[in-house]
Amino acid sequence: MMMPRCFVSLIQAFFLSLVLLLHHVGGESQAASHHHHRELQAYRRPLQDCPGCTTTSASSLHYDPDLKDVNIVATYSDHHGNIRLGSVKMGDLSSSWLFHHPLLPPNNNKPPSQTDNHFPHVEFTSPAKLKRQSLRQERRAQRTLELIQQDKESDKQMQEAAIHKSMTFENSLVGKYSIWRRDYESPNADAILKLMRDQIIMAKAYAHIAKSKNASNLYLFLTQQSRENQRVLGKATSDADLPSRALEQAKAMGHALSLAKDELYDCHELAKKFRAMLQSTERNVDGLKKKGTFLIQLAAKTFPQPLHCLSLQLAADYFLLGFNEEEEDVVKKDAKFEDPSLYHYAIFSDNVLATSVVVNSTVLNAKQPEKHVFHIVTDKLNFAAMKMWFRVNAPSDATIQVENINDFKWLNSSYCSVLRQLESARLKEYYFKANHPSSISAGADNLKYRNPKYLSMLNHLRFYLPEVYPKLDKILFLDDDIVVQKDLAPLWEVDMQGKVNGAVETCKESFHRFDKYLNFSNPKISENFDAGACGWAFGMNMFDLREWRKRNITGIYHYWQDMNEDRTLWKLGSLPPGLITFYNLTYAMERSWHVLGLGYDPALNQTAIENAAVVHYNGNYKPWLGLAFAKYKPYWSKYVEYDNPYLRLCNINE
Repeated sequence: MMMPRCFVSLIQAFFLSLVLLLHHVGGESQAASHHHHRELQAYRRPLQDCPGCTTTSASSLHYDPDLKDVNIVATYSDHHGNIRLGSVKMGDLSSSWLFHHPLLPPNNNKPPSQTDNHFPHVEFTSPAKLKRQSLRQERRAQRTLELIQQDKESDKQMQEAAIHKSMTFENSLVGKYSIWRRDYESPNADAILKLMRDQIIMAKAYAHIAKSKNASNLYLFLTQQSRENQRVLGKATSDADLPSRALEQAKAMGHALSLAKDELYDCHELAKKFRAMLQSTERNVDGLKKKGTFLIQLAAKTFPQPLHCLSLQLAADYFLLGFNEEEEDVVKKDAKFEDPSLYHYAIFSDNVLATSVVVNSTVLNAKQPEKHVFHIVTDKLNFAAMKMWFRVNAPSDATIQVENINDFKWLNSSYCSVLRQLESARLKEYYFKANHPSSISAGADNLKYRNPKYLSMLNHLRFYLPEVYPKLDKILFLDDDIVVQKDLAPLWEVDMQGKVNGAVETCKESFHRFDKYLNFSNPKISENFDAGACGWAFGMNMFDLREWRKRNITGIYHYWQDMNEDRTLWKLGSLPPGLITFYNLTYAMERSWHVLGLGYDPALNQTAIENAAVVHYNGNYKPWLGLAFAKYKPYWSKYVEYDNPYLRLCNINE
């Protein structure tokens, strides 16, 4: 009866939740069985008597070689829930197996108390497992420290980048940008288009290397794929514009580049090729910029054929109908021309259509159009056309006076500095000498100031207003590229505080100040003017002619014009001498009176334009040219009488 109790004791000492059955293998003798029983009993008894030793491991049992052949039979449930029996030898168990006493609760690694000191606490986990656990914990701690350090470095880099960006941000450009622009779209937008463009660049680089290494087949293959990519791209500006086969072509090109990389990849060679391509592209961009500047300036200087047709038709009818003879007989002037109680405007232009828009827009927005008098001065070439237009298209209430600048006999080279300079050999050489540097090779600024308008006295006649209109006290000067949107009569009520010129200032932050227009490296300029003084614009200017005469403004203009005969103080134009002549004599008017930039800035505030009394198309993109911004042109075109017979005859339409 002793053998069954030994088996029961062995099962209770070493196995948790298992039903174990121990038997000896082979047909050994009864004495041998009793011998093994005594050894097992001696091995088992201390574990039974130890209160804290309810758990042991398989490795602790492997020291006894006789236990290695013991079969362990275990019951378990399979995935269908059926009860199964399994058998395994003790020697096949790994050292990580733990055995629990089935009748005692697990101690959960609870340290022995003071009362449980009959036997010392024994740790049955293997040393190899403990080493692995220790190394695992060390790796986790090290990885945690690395991640924390990476987060700190990433945060520091983001903070430095944000600070740098905020320091380099240009506040003056805020109004010209919007978060809804394409610049701020998702970086994944148009991914296929960008990928195919990059592939073309890579293909060109690898094709160059292939050609240098005599890999002709690969060179031809890359060239063909590059051309195919270019054909698929066409004029597409987004993924939506690409054909359906674009993705397949991108994959084919990717395969070709992969082959080229495997065969030709050389970091040094690629870097050298990309550097050469970058330099070549920069040269091409610079050349295209110069050509673009030249073409824009050329288009701005060119008189459109329809407008030339209009001038010819009007002039021909003026002489055919005998209006020129009637003008010679009439010597009496309208009394309104010299009545200082009326609202007088000065418009100096050779553009009939543009002048008509200025007059029409002013009259249509005036509350008392009968009190408005327009003084138009043009050159001899366009005098007949201008007279004819306003003879047959005169506003019903307003008064129009058209004069020829050549009739101002007092305006001659002995009195006028500009005329004297225009007749000088040096200025003629600057403008007309055949071997002068080409316009394209010259800078954009030089090209800009070669506009023929700077050679016209109509551009400088504004400095002789008291001589042209000796009986008037105030006059509003208007350029021919403006549109009036409100009644301008209140301008005559503005108190200019003793200043001569009333104008809207154009300086914003550091832009459009005196140093932009004048040469402050010349002591004559730097000693007399402030480089940071705010600039203003011609286009809509109220001039107090009484103060003008009192301060001899024309004499000041002549003095500085003579000083600039060699063009070292400023370049050609009327604004720089205007800034000098009216220095500290300009009254700053509210900006809503005059909004500028419709001829060069596509990002103007639409509300400011619509609320402005006068909008100005200063710049190259004039509204009567094909260059004009489409969104700004309606402000001008709504005052053009497109149903006029002369306009239809010359094919002038919207």
